[in-house]
Amino acid sequence: MKKEEKTNVMRVLDGKKISYEKHSYEPDATMSGEEIAGILGEDPAKVFKTLVTQGKSGAYYVFVVPVKEELDLKKAAKASGEKAVGMIRQKELLPLTGYVHGGCSPIGMKKQFPTFIHETAVEFDRVFVSAGKVGFQIELAPEDLIQVAGCRTADIV
Repeated sequence: MKKEEKTNVMRVLDGKKISYEKHSYEPDATMSGEEIAGILGEDPAKVFKTLVTQGKSGAYYVFVVPVKEELDLKKAAKASGEKAVGMIRQKELLPLTGYVHGGCSPIGMKKQFPTFIHETAVEFDRVFVSAGKVGFQIELAPEDLIQVAGCRTADIV
């Protein structure tokens, strides 16, 4: 990554004086989260993906889960206090969050939505999430991620 290249996520973290490391890789549209973890040389349990859902009430919710796991929609509904939640359509992601599929981060969305992170995040010294652009990841302390993204921990996988 060019030294001067910053994503919105990095600008938010810099503005809040939160320490992070940036990582970049050559993106491939067919890459899975586990493959990205492999490129980073990290345990997939420490690399998280950001998923956006809509509840039965019409409200939106963000869930941050390890890349090797799948969001359990029933547990997600329970955590958010909804009767049911469902994934939003890919074409809704950019207008809603400001991020594209594969580059969605829980940090710096257009609007702050209730955000939940899988409870295992706090077991690690550092975790990885998208830096807000395909091909870029940030590594930071889970406590900092929870604070800046306004996350609540929950059993959601």
